[in-house]
Amino acid sequence: MRATEVLSEEHRLVEAMLRVLEKAANALDRGRQVPPELLEKSLDFVRVFVDKCHHGKEEELLFPSLEQRGILREGGPIGIMLREHETGRSFVQATAEAFAAWSKGDAAKGPEIAGNLRGYIEVLRQHICKEDDVLFPIGNRVLDEAENARLVEGFEEIERERTGPGKHEEYHRLVHELEHMAQQL
Repeated sequence: MRATEVLSEEHRLVEAMLRVLEKAANALDRGRQVPPELLEKSLDFVRVFVDKCHHGKEEELLFPSLEQRGILREGGPIGIMLREHETGRSFVQATAEAFAAWSKGDAAKGPEIAGNLRGYIEVLRQHICKEDDVLFPIGNRVLDEAENARLVEGFEEIERERTGPGKHEEYHRLVHELEHMAQQL
């Protein structure tokens, strides 16, 4: 499997989580009750799976490899991807701060959580499209088989270090569980 295929498969799981977050944001906007567990587990997924693991693979391995092959960071697609990672992190941090107050009874933070979730969803959906439709095809053209094998091996190491053995599968189960919870909203 190519390195870009690994990342693209992860995008499908991230998109499923974005649909969960969208349902939670809609429920919060309507003043409906959202189980704190849904938001707490979603934030864990976003912080660990999306940011530390998935974005870690891109930032530490894929992007530097593409840069070595002439793909531009400044003024190019890699720089855009990195800025979007930072924008996503800002939305997640703001969501977490509002969630902390909301979970202690500050109901006024519900719309703030929803707004930050929507910002995150929008950034990530556009980001995923850019990677899947533009950056990854470029990567497929410039990365040879040896480099792909090195990247895939590095991806596995990042998963072991950042999430732990078997955690990837646990996150798949978690997203499925959260999808079910979100259907009840």
